[in-house]
Amino acid sequence: MADLSVVTICGSLRKASFNAALVRALPALAPAGMKITPAPSWADIPIYNTDVQNAGMPAAVTGWAEAIRAADGVIIVSPEYNWTIPGGLKNAIDWTSRLKDDPFKGKPVAIQSCAGGLLGGARMQYHLRQCLTSVEAVMLIRPEVFVNFSAKKFAEGSLELTDQATKDMVKLQLEAFAPFVRKQTGKS
Repeated sequence: MADLSVVTICGSLRKASFNAALVRALPALAPAGMKITPAPSWADIPIYNTDVQNAGMPAAVTGWAEAIRAADGVIIVSPEYNWTIPGGLKNAIDWTSRLKDDPFKGKPVAIQSCAGGLLGGARMQYHLRQCLTSVEAVMLIRPEVFVNFSAKKFAEGSLELTDQATKDMVKLQLEAFAPFVRKQTGKS
């Protein structure tokens, strides 16, 4: 069976982000045959502007899109800002939707979120699903990963994921994502 190439996109740029810490934990939790690597950061993607697009796609957009396009699947790990998708992440998706060959079209995607409150980023996930459906991504519906009260799930200082129940929840999703990606891509 061929290895699966999965890229991660983090919705937070903060160095001490729990979402970024979860992204770093994913490769060790992945099932055999799944290689997880980070996509390039969306930090340098400018705010969407048709005038900029008409002058030529920014390199940051095409580089981000190429990494997504080259992967078999994508995992987006993001916080919730004001009950929705972080603006920078939404902006990056808006840019890629303007490409002739949208990298999210037909791409298997799983979503995870960490948040300090009880809902663990649930509202963001539902908005992100809606946004990604509009660009024809293929969403893994279940199992879902909502890491609530995230400060209690990671070691202070190192931000290593220490909560076993969270590790088990993530492993369950990744184990379901592998056959989902294989089915969508025809990769066996």
